[in-house]
Amino acid sequence: MNDRAVDVADLRVRRGRNEVLRGITLSTPRGQVVGLLGPSGSGKTTLMRSIVGVQKITSGTVAVLGERAGSPKLRRRIGYVTQASSVYDDLTVRENLRYFARVLSAPASDVDRVIDETGLGKQATQLTGSLSGGQRGRVSLAAALLGAPELLVLDEPTVGLDPVLRTELWELFHRLADAGTSLLVSSHVMDEAVRCDRLLLLRDGELIADDTLHGLLAKTGADDAESAFLAVIRDRDRGTARDEAGAA
Repeated sequence: MNDRAVDVADLRVRRGRNEVLRGITLSTPRGQVVGLLGPSGSGKTTLMRSIVGVQKITSGTVAVLGERAGSPKLRRRIGYVTQASSVYDDLTVRENLRYFARVLSAPASDVDRVIDETGLGKQATQLTGSLSGGQRGRVSLAAALLGAPELLVLDEPTVGLDPVLRTELWELFHRLADAGTSLLVSSHVMDEAVRCDRLLLLRDGELIADDTLHGLLAKTGADDAESAFLAVIRDRDRGTARDEAGAA
């Protein structure tokens, strides 16, 4: 079995004249929580959509769990949570999950399992539309967990959550990884880097770091994740300036 969850080679995505992803190449191991970090507009969502197979790419290749991204074989092997919750407001939490379980041909028992894993027991009989934004996001996450996918792709799943709920979700992510699930979790909050096994840092559509937090701190001499990322960005910008000066 391929020991990598995701393999991306020279991935480029254009929208009109704008190149959103500029030759991204990366590999992520199975069974780890990989953080995809970067400011808004850096290309995180486009990269995730490319991995899930719903993004039109310009060039390059994307393989997921040993298959071409978007392959029908991957439909039940990947769970994807978008920034906007993708559940039905006029159904209860449990009704939503029963519906998605049928769509995914997941066992009926999965509904209770994912409700328990995401801490939605008290909200199970409530209409989803009556929940807070953070709770609705947890319903989307619960739906993505149905069928026990091998890879979870989570686009900013902790946005808008209070610190307690954020901590609970990260604990869940690591329990899933310990059980063999691979996770790719995006965030623009740099302090979440300490919760990841490996880090991918995007800026302006380019991958400027692919390392563990320990590795980044060692290479940059920084004391924390944010300082390390700023050091990487400064080094990249200085290199770009030298290249431009040399070409002039």
